[in-house]
This record gives sequence, C-alpha cells and structure tokens, in this order.
Amino acid sequence: MNKIIGGNLAPASAQGQPQVRSVVVDEESAGQRLDNFLIRHLKGVPKTHVYRIIRSGEVRVNKGRAGADTRVVAGDVVRVPPVRTSEKAAQKVEMPAPGREFPLLMEDESLLAIDKPAGVAVHGGSGVSFGVIEQLRQARPQARFLELVHRLDRETSGILLVARKRSALKHLQDQFRERETGKTYLALVVGDWPASRKVIDAPLHKYLLADGERRVKVVGKDDPDGMKSVTLVQVRQRLTGFTLLEVTIKTGRTHQIRVHLASQGHPIAGDDKYGDFERNKALQKQGLRRMFLHAWRLQFNHPSTGERLELLAPLPPELESFLHHVRPPPTV
Repeated sequence: MNKIIGGNLAPASAQGQPQVRSVVVDEESAGQRLDNFLIRHLKGVPKTHVYRIIRSGEVRVNKGRAGADTRVVAGDVVRVPPVRTSEKAAQKVEMPAPGREFPLLMEDESLLAIDKPAGVAVHGGSGVSFGVIEQLRQARPQARFLELVHRLDRETSGILLVARKRSALKHLQDQFRERETGKTYLALVVGDWPASRKVIDAPLHKYLLADGERRVKVVGKDDPDGMKSVTLVQVRQRLTGFTLLEVTIKTGRTHQIRVHLASQGHPIAGDDKYGDFERNKALQKQGLRRMFLHAWRLQFNHPSTGERLELLAPLPPELESFLHHVRPPPTV
C-alpha cells in the first residue's frame, strides 16, 4: 500500500494495475470536504465515480467510514480504493467553470456573504460540473483562499457564507457545528398550518434510491439510524390555500426543513422531491416554477471581531410575485 502526502494521486501502480492508496492530508488541504479533496486529487476519474466510492464506504478516513461532506483535517489518513481510468480520460482537460459574481450581502477580509439564486448548486459534484464556489474562484483569480462555510440545496435561494481565510473557515464552521448560529428560512407550505404546531422534533434518516439519488425520511425516536433533528416553526402569514412560515433549524440535517414540513402534511410549494407533485404542476401554471424555500436570515459571530451579526436576504422577485398572487383580498 502506497502512502502519499499531499500530492497528486496516480490512479494506477507502476504495473498499470489500480491499487489501494493512503493519502495524508496536508495543511493546505485541511478544511476541505472529502469529496472535493478526492476530486482534486483523482484526475481523470469522473465525479460520479468519486461519489460512488464514498457512498459505498470504500473511502475511509482514519480507518472509519466518512461522508462526502466530512471535513478533512491535517494529518488525516484517507484510504482511496483502486480506481481505474483510461489514459484518454486522465489526459482530458476539464473546461473551467465560467467566472461569476453573485449578489453580495457583505464582504470583508475574513468572509463574504452572498445571496445565492435558486437553481445553482453550491459546488460541483453528483452530476453538476461546477457550482457557486468554482464560479467565484474563477471570477476572483487573485483570491488566495475561498471555501464554502456551509451548504444550501440547489433549489434553495438565500444567504450563503464563503470564508476568505482558513482561520475564518474553522471559526465559522465551529459555530455551525456547535449550533451557535441562527438560521431562519421563509417557506411557503400547502394548506393551513396549525398555529399551535411550533416545534418538530423528529429524527431523520438518509437513504439512497435504486438510481443512487439521496433521500431523507422521518424515523422513530428509537431508530438506531435516526439523527436528532429539531425545527422551530412560526406562522408569518396566512394566504389563500397556503401558509408562509418562518422556519428556524436547530440542527442542520440534509433536507431537514423539506422533510419535516412534508411529514406534517404540509409540503413546501414547488418541492419536487417531497412535495405534492400534481399540485406542483398546477403551481407552475400559476407562475411558481421553483421550490418556495429561501434562506432569509442568518445570525453568527464575526470570526475576527466576535461581533454578533445578523444578515437578511429579501425574498427573490419571483417568490414575492407569487405571494402577491395568492394573498387573500383585503377585508372591507
């Protein structure tokens, strides 16, 4: 078994046969997601295959299973299974992501906060060639460090933090992990949400469909695979056939808001994974062509000054327009 520190991973042995590799994470790579770490090192290996070997458990970090979103630490030993790539694929040069700037909510020497539009992934992978972070890096070639602090679903719009320093990345991620941040979303759900239903405390479990697509479901509190998940809900406005909610998540699970709200019989309007599919078709004809979920407010401590900050991202025009469409007429 070969051990490589930092550098590139050749996918085959000297005899041309793929073999197991052990890679020691260096300081420069520390803080990266496991999927991005592997994608950068396994040149010529399709991203879909990288995600497949992670999901299958063939990739190990310090001899233990790890998810694609695991953050690697300097000194970690990453086991990479045998991967085969054709010479043609290894020599193929991927087209760089197009440079793109996004609407800024704030920026300083430590971080930047953008208002991510719906329909844009935060990073490449799982069938997506590039996302926000790759486009930002391409638009800012002079930037020495740009890393995502957290994630938003592709179809969710709103506040997204990007660190400009490794120290800021660690500080901010620690806050997210320790639940010291305040994350509130605006979600439009189908039906009349009960005002008394303010807390959803239901464990969630991730699983894969037959085609490898990820899904999440609510499980019982005694389920060994269930991860504790808590969502706070407050009614913001009642509309014709819908309720606009302020949703604060106390835990940051995959698809947490979408699954928790749908489990209560009130799916998010336009949600193509957990929503009412027939209703969604009708909503498209009414002008709602995306999921109505928006990361509206984020509270956190500045990584350098310690100052408590609150950022707000107004609803995008297409969501505001749909709200206007379904607002009840004024009472006389």
